[in-house]
Amino acid sequence: MSHSEMTVIRGWVYKKREHKSIIFIDLRTEKGILQCVINKNKVSPDVWNIATKLTQESCIEVNGSMVDQPRAPGGRELQVSAIKVYQIAESPYPLGKKEHSPDVLMRYRHLTMRSPRYQAIMKIRAIVMEAAREFFIKNGWYEISPPILTFTAVEGGATLFKVDYFGSEAYLSQSAQLYLEVMIFSLEKVWSLTPSFRAEKSRTPRHLTEYWHLEAEAAWMDMNQLMELEENLITYMTQKTIERGADLLEFLGVNIDDLKKVRPPFKRMSYDKAIEILQDMGFDITWGEDLGADEERALTQNSKVPLFVYGYPLEIKAFYVQADPKNPKIGLTADLLAPDGYGEITTGGQREVDIDRLVERIRKEGFDPESYWWYLDLRRYGSVYHSGFGLGIERYLRWLLKLDHIRETIPFPRMARREEYTL
Repeated sequence: MSHSEMTVIRGWVYKKREHKSIIFIDLRTEKGILQCVINKNKVSPDVWNIATKLTQESCIEVNGSMVDQPRAPGGRELQVSAIKVYQIAESPYPLGKKEHSPDVLMRYRHLTMRSPRYQAIMKIRAIVMEAAREFFIKNGWYEISPPILTFTAVEGGATLFKVDYFGSEAYLSQSAQLYLEVMIFSLEKVWSLTPSFRAEKSRTPRHLTEYWHLEAEAAWMDMNQLMELEENLITYMTQKTIERGADLLEFLGVNIDDLKKVRPPFKRMSYDKAIEILQDMGFDITWGEDLGADEERALTQNSKVPLFVYGYPLEIKAFYVQADPKNPKIGLTADLLAPDGYGEITTGGQREVDIDRLVERIRKEGFDPESYWWYLDLRRYGSVYHSGFGLGIERYLRWLLKLDHIRETIPFPRMARREEYTL
């Protein structure tokens, strides 16, 4: 051991080990785990008595000398001289065992989030969101604050959460896209980061009913430029996470060398080619059907680089998708599939600018064009070709950290099984 300095640290008892006249405490702080050592022969009887009574998750303040210790977490430990107790936690602690089932971890979500694993995941999440915002600021984009309560649908009506709004019917936002389109005629390049809600009963490892949605729209941007924007954003977010959170990624067991391969240009494949490949692989899928989780997994399970699948049939895409002038059955749209089989993380494309085609598509979706009069006005007064996309933050994180289930990417996940939650 070498070099010591007096310091005061506050935190929570994560683990406690007693060895005759020495007590080791792993103290959990915002910065991680710090090993604290209480030597019975070097502290007062009062300090030793307090140390013996400490339970898991007790909140304390320790005073002592910080010294180098290669065998301790982080290579340093605190040799304690004084302890101040804020609260002795009740015992036994509900999550005191080493392993717990997903159901138990969900029931005690308010305690689960204290673990070093979830602490690391949430720190990475913060780094990712900071990097995304940084990317748009550096490239001259304006952040917009769209409403969460809306009166028009963006995606299919079956996935809407309905809300009583003073006697009228409103919805929780599925997407900020339509509002972002309004703003491009003023600011040209806009983006937002907001919660989106989908009333889907899907119980898969990649579905949430409430998730954080990063969306961007820009005037005078075509499909190819949009894909370039997406790959530059994803690359920036990924490489900045490596730069700022390498220790966290390593703690979570992430292969950083694989993430370093995420650089533009990403691979691109037409929908037609994807169907052909999937059929050759034995999938029972025909042209005109959407790609599901299994199909997306098959297309990327052996890849370390994201894949754009573009040119989906117009009929399976939302009403605002621009038809390809060369083939009206095809939409100018692309989904970005994450590597290693993790599936779609973004959906984007060029937006329809023809009013008549928009009205026809809105009616086909089962909506009333009158409800979209303001959206149609955008095509009446100074219309311009434009494009945009949406990125699911939790889906991106699930791929980035190679997590089994999307519920691990967000503090308080909302999924179809309501009985899983106590808060």
